[in-house]
Amino acid sequence: MNQKGIVKENKNFKRRESLKVLMHKGFSDIKKQIGQMIVVRTTGHLFDHQIRYPKWEADNATLQRWLKELNLGGVILLGGSAAELRLRSQQLQSWATTPLFIAADIEEGVGQRFPGATWFPPPMALSAIAKQNLTLACNYAHQMGAITAREAVATGINWLLAPVVDVNNNPDNPVINIRAFGDTPEIVSKLTTAFIQGAQQHPILTTAKHFPGHGDTATDSHLDLPTIPHSDSRLGSVELPPFKNALAAGVDSVMTAHLVIAAWDKNYPATLSPYILTKKLREEFGFSGLIVTDALIMGGITKYASPAEVAVMTVEAGADVLLMPDDPAIAIESILQAVESGRISEARIYQSLERIRQAKEKVTVNLDESNPLNFLSQLSQPQATQTVTEILEHSAQYGGDLPLRMPENQSIRNLVITDNLLNSSFLDIYSPAIAIPEKLGYQSQILDSHSLECILLDSSQTLLQIFIRGNPFRGTAGLTSQAKNIYQQLLEQKQVIGLIIYGSPYIIDWFKPLLSAGLSWVFVYGQMPQSQRFAFKKLFNFSDGITNTKQQDFGF
Repeated sequence: MNQKGIVKENKNFKRRESLKVLMHKGFSDIKKQIGQMIVVRTTGHLFDHQIRYPKWEADNATLQRWLKELNLGGVILLGGSAAELRLRSQQLQSWATTPLFIAADIEEGVGQRFPGATWFPPPMALSAIAKQNLTLACNYAHQMGAITAREAVATGINWLLAPVVDVNNNPDNPVINIRAFGDTPEIVSKLTTAFIQGAQQHPILTTAKHFPGHGDTATDSHLDLPTIPHSDSRLGSVELPPFKNALAAGVDSVMTAHLVIAAWDKNYPATLSPYILTKKLREEFGFSGLIVTDALIMGGITKYASPAEVAVMTVEAGADVLLMPDDPAIAIESILQAVESGRISEARIYQSLERIRQAKEKVTVNLDESNPLNFLSQLSQPQATQTVTEILEHSAQYGGDLPLRMPENQSIRNLVITDNLLNSSFLDIYSPAIAIPEKLGYQSQILDSHSLECILLDSSQTLLQIFIRGNPFRGTAGLTSQAKNIYQQLLEQKQVIGLIIYGSPYIIDWFKPLLSAGLSWVFVYGQMPQSQRFAFKKLFNFSDGITNTKQQDFGF
């Protein structure tokens, strides 16, 4: 073995030994052991001035101190490019005494959160395919899991907070929505199992969320505490089968839901319920992996009790990992006091520590540093891009007179509506939704969905593009009464000559009865640039309506 190999092996050995020593029952500093149960949020960017959410993301000096003094178990990342993420993950691991969990909510591929990597359409796109060809959809789900895991590992992520196994059978669900793999337990079970099995080809943890099921609620638990009123038999037939299948497939962790399941525990949210997490998930369902809470800064849980009390109650309920407590020091201290007072036994802490140790041993792999650029060959490979294209193709809907042809001697407005204009990572001046119409002579008007009163209801011919889907903290996933009224007027006055909906199939379902027979329209699940390019290919039929020269200009 050469010198580099010896150094690398020694480093691996020391990190493995640090896990064993820290988790040992005789270790004197139980406070640092409790620290392993805490995962905090941080930015994927390298520098403090790049922090976008200072309320939730500590500066580097504070984070480094937490990792060393509190011995935190891990971080959850948001922000930064895929390439930057690789450096960030190495930086974070170098600050830690014990190897870190590095987690991310990447339900739609690494590129969903970290530009440069592959960004898949939302999981519900696979459900649309499954209704026509279940085998093909399962194959895509398997590829999605494998590609996501491979790219995550290449950037330093070792814990996928995916897949969502909720059954989204409520069209008004504001937070799960198209993040789910479907609206029936059968399809969700098949697709999420395939995703997990694909991800298992790589050294990474997977997560089934949000237990016992967040699909049938019209309340966003980021903002308030939902209640699921269903009976035990209904839960057993709809909400629970995907979780049971995920457990059978060997999923590594289960994330709790901040909601009340009245049939099981009318007093405590699932995250704080010993009956739900210990009696049901651990004992009845036989789950031996990690139980991780959903973020503890969410309104669904912060309104229930103080941060200190919530931290203690999650451990009492059976959680092993507390995700994003408001203040990690307070969370650790409150749990420590509960241990010292006898409210929580040391044995209960060691149960979680052992599960954490086993999980970390599975994923504690040093990144290859011999060639710092080698990891780039794992990102956005042609096969991954082709898979995205195929999913878009097989899940898209379209109709009317295609291709859309531009009326002669008329200017056309390209009206783009997005949920949050200031936080739309998929939309800028060079995005296909803006650039392609402008090259065709359309005049762009880009509005936030809360500014629809700015739309001129005149005789302007309009290409209408709407980006809308379920997302955390929005509170709604549908069209407001004001939006419905304005869109209906645009259609009734024959101003709309073409329509593209990006995101939610529930929105195109609302539009369909209002569309005239010849109106050209396209629906795609994804909102990212690749989806936008795909939508315009369908709308304009580039092999017919646009010259080869212009196709080159558009990057087709």
